[in-house]
Amino acid sequence: MFPPINEQMDLIRRGSSEIIPEDSLVEKLVRSIKTDTPLTVKLGCDPSRPDLHLGHSVVLRKLRHFQDLGHEAILIVGDFTGMIGDPSGKSKTRPPLTIEETRRNGQSYFDQATKILSTRRIKILYNSEWLSEMNFTDVIMLASKYTVARMLERDDFEKRYHEGEPISVHEFLYPLAQAMDSVAIKADVELGGTDQKFNLLVGRDIQREYGQEPQVAIILPLLVGTDGVEKMSKSLDNYIGITDSPKDIYGKTLSIPDNLIYDYFLLTTDVGEEYLKKIMDQITAKPRDLKRQLARELVTIYWSKEAAEKAEEEFDKIFIRKAVPEDLEEYFLQTDSESIDIIQLLSETKLATSRSEARRLIEQGGVNIDGNKVSDINQIVSLTNSIILKVGKRKFLKVTRKNKQ
Repeated sequence: MFPPINEQMDLIRRGSSEIIPEDSLVEKLVRSIKTDTPLTVKLGCDPSRPDLHLGHSVVLRKLRHFQDLGHEAILIVGDFTGMIGDPSGKSKTRPPLTIEETRRNGQSYFDQATKILSTRRIKILYNSEWLSEMNFTDVIMLASKYTVARMLERDDFEKRYHEGEPISVHEFLYPLAQAMDSVAIKADVELGGTDQKFNLLVGRDIQREYGQEPQVAIILPLLVGTDGVEKMSKSLDNYIGITDSPKDIYGKTLSIPDNLIYDYFLLTTDVGEEYLKKIMDQITAKPRDLKRQLARELVTIYWSKEAAEKAEEEFDKIFIRKAVPEDLEEYFLQTDSESIDIIQLLSETKLATSRSEARRLIEQGGVNIDGNKVSDINQIVSLTNSIILKVGKRKFLKVTRKNKQ
């Protein structure tokens, strides 16, 4: 039994940038109710990025909405297309992955995605199942159904072409291969971020060429990262991972700019419409309170209510009351010397990945010993007693000297 059309559309529209075309989605939903048949809703998984963050959760949560409405979710791991490399938003050809890498990353993706998705009404498929069966004649026939001119309408291709950057012919095959995924499963709906819009629309065209009813493309916005500038990305270190610890999720959430509060509530939580309206009225007056509420919501989603309460208590203890965390890790430094220079200490304890990073952290004021900021990169640290070393906002380590012997 499916909910009424208006109830389904309200949930599907929430947070969506575009529904292309919306009237076709309504027709599909009406038909699914009449025939008591769930829609097939497709989401392609990029196997080159197995670590999921809140940016990935935006489209995954939309897929969960369809599950909650009674429809079938299909996760397609691009183990075959991963060997091409998705050119979306790229200024140069992406290095391909091996089939083993794509399979391993795909399983990791699925394991993390099920923190959001229900394990009921879901299938995970690998597109090598049908794409590897295509022979060269099949590929030529597929390529004949789309023009180079249409391909060059794609922003990243057009930009690279005019700037003289190379575009390999195999990159043109990526959107066609992704479209064949939609043909293979007879997708009713495909989800993707704004950077996937071109690929999703190619899917509609190719389905039509193969005599199928075109899928509806639902486009979701790209979540801006904690820096407030770039889209969330692990490589830019502006991400909140869905497998991060409760204290990291809580602490990172409080660091987002005030102007992102509403978007984060809308796109990454399930708070109701009435609460969303209140948020708009309170952002200017109570941004800190709203961010604390958002942080609690996110930790509760990925861990538990109890974990959220503990993370908030720990955050207040460290950053408001300036205390040391209870679960402080202890590092035993193997040395007979009773002192060490600060650069070597940071390197030895792995709180800095290199001596140059250690210098940068000190120069930026990010290193403290026993609550005192280190400002001299040549400082000598006494090891006669244990010390509490703090790097950045959340890294604490108790360092105790232990004779080599």
